[in-house]
Amino acid sequence: MQGSKELIERYMAAYFTVTKRLHGEIREVLQDDLTMDQFQIIDYIVTRGNVTSTELAESFAVGKSSITAIITRLADKGILERTRDEDDRRVVYLSLTDRGLDNYKKAQAKIMETVSTYLVHFGHDEVEGFISVFEKLANLLEEGSGES
Repeated sequence: MQGSKELIERYMAAYFTVTKRLHGEIREVLQDDLTMDQFQIIDYIVTRGNVTSTELAESFAVGKSSITAIITRLADKGILERTRDEDDRRVVYLSLTDRGLDNYKKAQAKIMETVSTYLVHFGHDEVEGFISVFEKLANLLEEGSGES
């Protein structure tokens, strides 16, 4: 059986190849419509509804200034809108416009088509197993459970 160093090296090599190539293909199909970061933020909003920039910054583990820059670009494109909380005017909620939802659906369809061209090479159980393990890793990372 391989040692942990070899397994980590295999993981890193596969991760970098998949990330570099697949993200490149996804960027290509999205073209100038959206960046990957913008798509991920829109996807988060679609999943959770109205959110704040602070929630986005915490969820994506980036600075609030980075989120603000992305939000501003999306708002300028007419994809996002800002709404102030009625009770606390300091709180600003972000939501998708109809145009934003339409752009999201088109981008999501392009991404699904791109990724599915690779998934057809695996059986259902292989895909399910891979995704389950990958989700477990994601959960560990979110919880900070990888710390010794």
